[in-house]
Amino acid sequence: MFKSLSARIFTGLFAGLILGTLVQYLLSDVSLFSGTLVDIAAGVGTMFVNMIMMLVAPLVFVSIVCGVCELQDLRSFGRLGGKTFGFYIINTLVGIFAALAVCLLLRPGEGVNMSGVTGVSITATELPSLMALIVDIVPRNPVAAFTSANMLQIIFMALLLGGVLKSMGDAVVGAVRGFQTANKIMMKLISVAMQLAPIGVFALMFKLGATLEAAVFFSVLEYLLVILGLLVLWVFVVYPAAVSLFTPVSARTFREKTQEQILFSFSTASSNATIPVTMRTLTEKLGVNQAVAGFGVPLGATMNMGGVAIYITVAIFFIANAFGTPITVEQLPTVLFSIFLLAVGAGGVPGGGMVMIGVMIHQMGLPVEAFALVAALDRIIDMILTSCNVVGDTAVLTIVDQTEKAHQSADQQEKVSAVV
Repeated sequence: MFKSLSARIFTGLFAGLILGTLVQYLLSDVSLFSGTLVDIAAGVGTMFVNMIMMLVAPLVFVSIVCGVCELQDLRSFGRLGGKTFGFYIINTLVGIFAALAVCLLLRPGEGVNMSGVTGVSITATELPSLMALIVDIVPRNPVAAFTSANMLQIIFMALLLGGVLKSMGDAVVGAVRGFQTANKIMMKLISVAMQLAPIGVFALMFKLGATLEAAVFFSVLEYLLVILGLLVLWVFVVYPAAVSLFTPVSARTFREKTQEQILFSFSTASSNATIPVTMRTLTEKLGVNQAVAGFGVPLGATMNMGGVAIYITVAIFFIANAFGTPITVEQLPTVLFSIFLLAVGAGGVPGGGMVMIGVMIHQMGLPVEAFALVAALDRIIDMILTSCNVVGDTAVLTIVDQTEKAHQSADQQEKVSAVV
């Protein structure tokens, strides 16, 4: 019926949500029947996500090795890495300060009585030090890095191996061709897995519709609207506008090319699970260089968390205001720096932002009962903020690729001038 994969994913997403909601409200009396349907949907959805996650670690490793080997020289890798890292940091900081401005203007949570919010507790957690985060990048056990899908460690190993292969030149041509073949195989496996995406998305959204209580929406509507409004604005206005400003790609074209990516990330709520789709969006739809995508996408899924930054900022200000302990001017620098570290360290998995908000609640001495609100609404918010995160990766890397092309063009002109 639908030739476009995006259209089939879109259909599966809404059909699952609608049918799941009907099961919850029309068939709730038939507990055995509705419970069995939810269990089946949960199982199918989990199998689909597991299949995608199974491919992520080898795809990331192989694509980065190939990307480094395809660079003109290792100096260009340093330039590429610096720009990608810098743009990701800027993107996260812009998200934090935009959310801060909205919170200072609207003051979400003022006048809200949250004394009745109970039922969920969190474990006291200390923020990891910056040095601990840096030290952990180098893996002690490479097998453990793959089994735990530690993206930073996998990136480190891939960069190290790719750099060594590049430095050895013609002596390792066979090994480089082997990795290039492996990369083609991984991309084909991703294409096969994506054909099952409409079914997986349908199952995930069916479970959500069958288990989510509608009353949760109305009790904290202001909180939801502020966060979701900012995230939607970032996905459909800010990122497309930035791409159109710095690259030849128009905002409309960018929105069209990222449709499949948005729908997939919306249903899985996982940046890591969306890595293969992001890679395909960049290389096949937007024409981004394999080296830029191979290095930047897994790094972005780990640390480019503009959506999470917005989420944590609004959530903390709302909770602080709602419990009568607003954040003071003196506290702002520490709070914002902590939000930045937590957003970068949230990880590309479902619920990462919720966990980091729990850490902030504990660090600021706010009532742990507030975490019940976060937990109740996280699944809704997490879907949209994940889309914001992955579209942010795509926007940043499209801009980085354009700067690389401009740099290479300038180098070629200099060489021509030197010859003349």
